[in-house]
Amino acid sequence: MEKIDRNKTFRKMSIENLVNQINTYCTLSEADVEIIESKFAHNSFKSKEFILRQGQISNQIHFVETGLVRIFHLNEGKEVTTYLSSDNGFVSSYSSFLYQTRSYENIQCLENSETFSINYKDMQSLYELVPGWQKIGRILAEQNVLCLTDRLLKLQSVPAKEKYIEFLKTSPEKIVKRTPLIHVASYLGITPESLSRIRKEIS
Repeated sequence: MEKIDRNKTFRKMSIENLVNQINTYCTLSEADVEIIESKFAHNSFKSKEFILRQGQISNQIHFVETGLVRIFHLNEGKEVTTYLSSDNGFVSSYSSFLYQTRSYENIQCLENSETFSINYKDMQSLYELVPGWQKIGRILAEQNVLCLTDRLLKLQSVPAKEKYIEFLKTSPEKIVKRTPLIHVASYLGITPESLSRIRKEIS
């Protein structure tokens, strides 16, 4: 009876999610897909484990196969959550990654997480090997800028209750249901007390 390599099978099944996500940005040939797959490495992180700490250089972009991840920085000793990601999302400290400078952000898993990551060197290599990868890289960068800009505008101009309702409508179900409320409040730029009051009002 043929022995099944479960780790290999899991990787094949998992990497397909990454490929499917990439194909939403750009249609790639089978040869291109094989090259791209060879550049990604599988990672496992425990709950509360850091993918990146402030002061380190971000050398990887992670595709979250399964899990829950947040990005935050410290402001006068207080943690400020700026991004939340779950299954099929990409996460990195993009400014640090693009310019290979020290990050002012932390990336932390909120629960056990599995990711596929590509390092800076291989990212640059794919730009040369796979023409369509330039479009993918540009889309990832644009999405990051748009997300940050949208969040900044909402922090400054949208009432707390509207921000939370929008968060419920637009965020993946896992983020809504499994992110600790203290991090949701921080992400929305409101106090935990205000968030609790809003949740009671709309329940």
